[in-house]
Amino acid sequence: MEAQPVSSQEDVVLDAKPLRSLAPMFPAPYGFNTTFTSFGSAPAVCVSPFGGSSSSGGGFPPFFFSPEPANRQKGAASAGRASNRTPAANGSYHSDQINLEDDPDYTIHTTTSGRKIKRPKTLKKYKIDDSDSESAEGSGKRKSQIRRKSKKAPELALIPSSLLDARNSAEEILMTFDALRRKILQLDEANDSSKRSYLRAGAIMMSNDLRANIVKRIGPVPGVEIGDIFYFRIEMCLVGLHAQIMGGIDYMLPRLSDMDEPLAISIVSAGGYENDEGDTNILIYTGQGGGCSSKYDKNQVVDQKLERGNLALERSLHRGNLVRVIRSAKDMNLINGRIYIYDGLYKIQETWVEKAKAGNNVFKYKLFREPEQPEGIAVWKNTEKWKANPSSRGGVILPDISSGIENFPVFLVNEVDNEKGPSHFTYATKVKYLNPINSMRPLPGCRCISVCLPGDASCSCAQQNGGNLPYCANGFVVSRKHVLYECNSLCSCSVNCRNRVTQKGVNLHFEVFRTRDRGWGLRSWDPIRAGTFICEYVGEVVDKIKVNDYGEDDHYIFQGNYIDEKTLKWNHGPELLGEPSINESDVFKPLPIIISSRNVGNVARFMNHSCSPNVFWQPVLHDHNEGDYPHIMFFAMKHIPPLMELTFDYGLNIENAVWNVAGTRQPKKCLCGSPKCRGFFR
Repeated sequence: MEAQPVSSQEDVVLDAKPLRSLAPMFPAPYGFNTTFTSFGSAPAVCVSPFGGSSSSGGGFPPFFFSPEPANRQKGAASAGRASNRTPAANGSYHSDQINLEDDPDYTIHTTTSGRKIKRPKTLKKYKIDDSDSESAEGSGKRKSQIRRKSKKAPELALIPSSLLDARNSAEEILMTFDALRRKILQLDEANDSSKRSYLRAGAIMMSNDLRANIVKRIGPVPGVEIGDIFYFRIEMCLVGLHAQIMGGIDYMLPRLSDMDEPLAISIVSAGGYENDEGDTNILIYTGQGGGCSSKYDKNQVVDQKLERGNLALERSLHRGNLVRVIRSAKDMNLINGRIYIYDGLYKIQETWVEKAKAGNNVFKYKLFREPEQPEGIAVWKNTEKWKANPSSRGGVILPDISSGIENFPVFLVNEVDNEKGPSHFTYATKVKYLNPINSMRPLPGCRCISVCLPGDASCSCAQQNGGNLPYCANGFVVSRKHVLYECNSLCSCSVNCRNRVTQKGVNLHFEVFRTRDRGWGLRSWDPIRAGTFICEYVGEVVDKIKVNDYGEDDHYIFQGNYIDEKTLKWNHGPELLGEPSINESDVFKPLPIIISSRNVGNVARFMNHSCSPNVFWQPVLHDHNEGDYPHIMFFAMKHIPPLMELTFDYGLNIENAVWNVAGTRQPKKCLCGSPKCRGFFR
């Protein structure tokens, strides 16, 4: 293998030289430098032969220290529990390339104890454009390659430093990735392309150093919490939870005294091997490798070898180090989709060899979950049981507060006190307007046959939305706008059209539950992917005079004159695709509409306030064209695990709340518990 140093000057080409050292040097998979600190020992470094970052950058990815524009506010707080802060990496591998191979080739390395382990060859290149390419001369030697640092847009400096707020940094990195993925998918659908948008989005994030926890570590990862869910392996890679894009075992090569053995740091149990996952606290994990030795003869099988990840797990058994475990579940919305759940820290207690169903020998590892950790996969086991048998849910006061109006029953649950239910209201699924709908201006209808198709220039509904349909084929909203136009009753397309997402009603298993200090709240038994439609805010459209009549007794008022900073940044990252930055006016325009769900409403009336919300509201028009009185639809801001409370940001701080709210209503004390809590909401 030849080293490819990173040049600090773009016009200088460095000759590639073979690595020569008295001690072996190992590449960190996918460009990650690694460090490991023994119990009480001095830190040892595994140096990557690909080179580190420029010394001028202090060893940290440049975006962690980019100055924040003076005319922009800092990012909104993130939801969730506070995380332990761990020093960030002292080096990073700057590359425009990402390994997309399912089974990379490996070279052999012999450790000081005589065992053989394999390490990846030079990573294959994933091209973002034709400018990033490598050529070979007739002699077969590779030309030296200049790795140019990408120029990041100033707006990307708004991603907070992981040193200051690890949770917020990780969430905004994932939010930026998913915004890129959705936009790339929208463009691909319009061009009738089938490229994998998540891989392209991940490559762009990597090439711009938009990732966290670059240094591998044993134990917890700052900014990642037990129960967090991921829909793509590249998401786990971007936040440093699991660096292997395809491999199930991630490991590091620490240098501890005279020992030079790999240690496992995380594993993914994704159903590819014969694992036993029946117990929520015990995992029997199958090693990697083995299986069919030839794609032409399925009867030829080979045994697994004690190398790479298998060796790392075996060494971790003797070292007793903690291993992060990511379990998985079937994504019911996709045929072959899986959802990855971070289940916390485990220790390997036992290992053995047994015969697999194919007849080859495989390694088995028995891992036990560390005690006193928040629930991870156990939450999923419970919700799946409840959906299969709703009567098994304990603490139920009412099996369906919607009385059958919604697509799925809405349970009312209290496991906290003796409160028997919320105050009386009429459950409804449609907003009651001051004026009848038929007196409002109608929307123009499209002439699409059956369904609206992306890229159809003749679709009037697409043109109203800026030339593109606002939803992906799977129903996720692509980006927030000041208003979205859905197909209406005058359109020729059917009810199955992708541009009728919010008109199809609620498709989640909701639960109204009793909180400990904030009354009733709302959560779902289902995992909710970022961009998913959740529900509409249903109630009565009222005027300011009636709001004053309600006074302090009305806790169910929605006003469309405020949007939080995190929602404004939900479309973050168009600059990475060469598109202009999104103006705030494109995302939000204050609305005069006021909706009260005091007497009439739906599940949205139980959604509590948070200064670090996981839901945002989006104006949608589909049955009239009165822009000041749209439907208020809620969408998921990020991936939301089952039983996590659904919240949105009600309003501003105490000064702005008094200014914006009509009448004498005073701001209320906030009990959201967020690290970024403002203390009050309107």
